[in-house]
Amino acid sequence: MNGRSNVGWTLAGAVAAVLLAALWAAPLLWALSTALRPELETVSSDFHWLPRHWTLDAFARTLGAGNLPRWLLNSFLVALLVTVITMAISLMAAYAFSQLRFRGRSILFGAAMLAFLLPFEALLVPLFRTMHQLGLVNSYAGIVLPQVVSPVVIYVFKQFFDAIPADFREAAVMDGAGPLRVLWSVYLPLSGNIAWAMAIVTFIAAWNNFLWPFIIVTSNDMMTIPLGLTQTYDAFGVRYAQLMAAALLGALPVALAYVVFQRRVTQGFLAASGLKG
Repeated sequence: MNGRSNVGWTLAGAVAAVLLAALWAAPLLWALSTALRPELETVSSDFHWLPRHWTLDAFARTLGAGNLPRWLLNSFLVALLVTVITMAISLMAAYAFSQLRFRGRSILFGAAMLAFLLPFEALLVPLFRTMHQLGLVNSYAGIVLPQVVSPVVIYVFKQFFDAIPADFREAAVMDGAGPLRVLWSVYLPLSGNIAWAMAIVTFIAAWNNFLWPFIIVTSNDMMTIPLGLTQTYDAFGVRYAQLMAAALLGALPVALAYVVFQRRVTQGFLAASGLKG
């Protein structure tokens, strides 16, 4: 009886997974189908899933109009810089909170964790005024710097570092290693999967960020892909095939990055889910 019950639950889980996958894939497939149609076909009242006349015209027009290559470059540079700086700050902060003993450590960590409760929208005005006073409006530094502090990444790394036996650190210190050397040579290799997972998630979040670039960017040449797509809409008007083509081109790099590093991301989250706080 238990065997049949287990098989039933397995089948139910498989069916649920297929349904969820279909719900996730349907909008993506519809966007691709729309991008491969002639514009006149996208506004036709005759509904059909597949294009009747397949064409890459929307992709060609999207690549030739607007400033899409520059927006892709801007998004890549911003996401890469945010990821590198965020990981460096988070690793050092997590190591300090976990392994070093200094006055006010608990208070500082608590203050960092309070950022969970503070929405980014509440910081827009002070952040913009700060960037304006520093002369960083409409610059890479102005886009990147407000995004590089991530309490979530700090917390995940700290919890992992807390679980590492103290003998590893003590052995490295006895060999004359300083805090940065211990972090780089001991703790970072042990947290490789989690580091990869956090890096990919941070990269995707920075790539997809619309609100802050919308506030800080004032010129077409400094726009990132999410912000540039709004300009594509203004330039193209109601041209759904070109809008879908632009959206797909903008999402393609992060999708490829996730596919390439999928196993590392999965292993990282599995490792993180097994942490004991």
